[in-house]
Amino acid sequence: MAIKATVHKLELTVSDTNRHHYQTYPLTVACHPSETQGRMALRVAAFALFAEERLSFCRGISATDEPDLWQKDLTGDIEHWVELGWPDEKRLSKACGQSQKVTVISYGRHGPIWWEAIKAGLSRYAHLQVLFVGEDAIENLTPLMDSKEINATITDDECWLASGEVSVSLTLVAWK
Repeated sequence: MAIKATVHKLELTVSDTNRHHYQTYPLTVACHPSETQGRMALRVAAFALFAEERLSFCRGISATDEPDLWQKDLTGDIEHWVELGWPDEKRLSKACGQSQKVTVISYGRHGPIWWEAIKAGLSRYAHLQVLFVGEDAIENLTPLMDSKEINATITDDECWLASGEVSVSLTLVAWK
């Protein structure tokens, strides 16, 4: 029998001083059996960074034709494609062809190696943004998923996520 996803329900309060966006979102996040709690927490952080009314989580790691999050317009066209990790150049080229804006949030020790290997082939995409959150982001974010309420404060190139006694700072380094 296949292991099913674990569903987490939480309330995310976003205070984004960069965009003057202040909103609380009730979220339902499914954690695929092969996904870590920390990676799921990074998806929640990504939601906070790009929070909009129509931003939504996709089917997850098992859906090879979808990103981690996307924002679609009222006609169903993709406005923003948000991917975590180290997607290959072909996947990102396809995403850039399907979406008005594409953002990759890379993390971990493999992030810099991945970017060096594919950046030249992606330089032509002006609407591609690549961010790096650090080698220890996943490990630091993991304890947040024990909570039902998370507060996110975004200012300049910092994203603070807090819940109870747990507080995590992500420094966003723009690679593209």
